[in-house]
Amino acid sequence: MSFKSGFVAIIGKPNVGKSSLVNALVGEKVSITSPKAQTTRNRIFGIKNGENYQIVFVDTPGVQHTKSKLGEYMTQATDGATTDVDAIVVVLDALRVNQEDFKIIEKYSKVKCPVFIVVNKIETTNFEKMYPILDKLNKYDFVKKFITTSAIRGVNVAELEKDLLECLPEGEAYYPRDEYTDKSVRFMCQEIIREKALLFLQEEIPHGIAIEIMSFIDDPDCIKINANIVTESARHKQIIIGANGSMLKQIGVAARKDIEELTGTKVMIELFVKVKKDWKDDLNALTEFGFNKKDI
Repeated sequence: MSFKSGFVAIIGKPNVGKSSLVNALVGEKVSITSPKAQTTRNRIFGIKNGENYQIVFVDTPGVQHTKSKLGEYMTQATDGATTDVDAIVVVLDALRVNQEDFKIIEKYSKVKCPVFIVVNKIETTNFEKMYPILDKLNKYDFVKKFITTSAIRGVNVAELEKDLLECLPEGEAYYPRDEYTDKSVRFMCQEIIREKALLFLQEEIPHGIAIEIMSFIDDPDCIKINANIVTESARHKQIIIGANGSMLKQIGVAARKDIEELTGTKVMIELFVKVKKDWKDDLNALTEFGFNKKDI
């Protein structure tokens, strides 16, 4: 049997479940997830290796309307992800489909590759509520297929993968067959720390936090990480630290557990909090935190 390989872009608004879908398709935790917007800030490749195929899923930041330099970076990362791909998947939240979603879909009406629409999070609703939305979506005759999924429960994920595989050309694998992401261990650790900060801080801190890895020592017996949680406000610094350092400790303990599971190695994490006002508009700071347009 011939080997097939190709790239699939995953597009949609923030919080529709793009990262959860990529993780479900790949079968590994490629991208962090959070109820907050802007969870995914970089373009991340999730690599699914089958017996006779390799699908590279491009997880993108949610479609942005922010005017900061970080917002510009995220928009460029999303737009660039749809160039030279073999298929595009537009992901919608089953409970929150609106005019903005339709505009996103229509943006891809002239592309040459197949377009799929995935209505995700069906576990949160029922067919009667979804029917009017599905009826509206049927007007897009350029869409190859509409699929309803629950990424977190794995519903119809295998069906989507099968449909996408049919769109891929024959060709060699783009990445080694034992890899599931293009990102380094250091990047994955940085993202895990940010995920735990978002999880435990919830609505207390606006989304203006970043993780700055100060040192990363990958010894065979232990990975040692020294990192800053960067915030724009001195007031938020105290919230992130918590009473007697309790919040910072909670973030560190949870991150260490996930990183040890990721690497299979003992991990030591030392976290600090750093205030950098308006870092989202500081090009030097964005580059330091891993948001360099040259990497897109």
